[in-house]
Amino acid sequence: MILISVDCSEANVALLGYSVSNFPIMESIKLIECPRDAWQGLKRQIPTQRKVEYLRGLVAAGFRHIDVASFVSPKAVPQMADSEEMLEQVGSLKDVEIIGIVVNEKGVERAIATGLVSTLGYPCSISETFLLRNQNQSPEENQAVLKRIKDRADEAGLAMVAYISMAFGNPYGDPWSEEKVAEAARTIAGMGISTLSIADTVGAAEPELVHRVLAAVLRDCGECEMGVHMHSTRAGATPKVLAAYDAGCRRFDAAIGGLGGCPFAQDELVGNVPTEEVLRALQQRGLKLPLEGRLSAVAAMNAAITDEFSGDKARGD
Repeated sequence: MILISVDCSEANVALLGYSVSNFPIMESIKLIECPRDAWQGLKRQIPTQRKVEYLRGLVAAGFRHIDVASFVSPKAVPQMADSEEMLEQVGSLKDVEIIGIVVNEKGVERAIATGLVSTLGYPCSISETFLLRNQNQSPEENQAVLKRIKDRADEAGLAMVAYISMAFGNPYGDPWSEEKVAEAARTIAGMGISTLSIADTVGAAEPELVHRVLAAVLRDCGECEMGVHMHSTRAGATPKVLAAYDAGCRRFDAAIGGLGGCPFAQDELVGNVPTEEVLRALQQRGLKLPLEGRLSAVAAMNAAITDEFSGDKARGD
């Protein structure tokens, strides 16, 4: 975990313009770097060795929580077809959490077989349309598969994180409300999954909505590790990060350079919140940032990958 000292005094929080009632006091920030999400929207295939070099660069820079692989159909996400080979070449990484995304039991078995994935990530959604587009499931099937994956993860000694996609609305006209998000979080937590990530899948949420939804979810699931996985333009990233932080969120998914986006969500990809902007935003809350000054080498590697393998829809800024 990347530890950052935090001034969470009531007086300091009150100055941010939000109520301090039920504000969860935590002493650390967990930053999840997401090259998997950054890469999956690129049109040209990245050679496995380049991915391996980049992953090693992230570890050298100090990242200890990395969303790097997905174990889904190569036809659906061809960019991640080499996940097993990539992890095999990287080998064991001491004190580094490797997150692998799965959508079914076959993916779980692939992830477990690597012997290197430590956390399974499973996408849920409160949008029925997105569930069908993203993983060809109904809401009932999604919950049933989640339960079976949780059981298998427990047997294998792996952790889990569940993502609530389209948590801030959707472009399809599917029903949405803050209570619907909170209900989904309660259901997931009730299965014994204690790490959740609330996702702004299409990058449409305004900061005030980010704060409101996170605060509502944390009221019911304050015992969980609650994170955000937000997509955004670079210009809009900092206000969203601050809104999530001020609501009590202490886990942030991000990608260096703001690359990425979900190819199943809509026609235009909106990139991940840039890691650089997360660090700048947290500085505004007086946090000491251990990654400061350590990103130049890996940022240069990221820029080279982007220039060589991106298409016209891959950038988010």
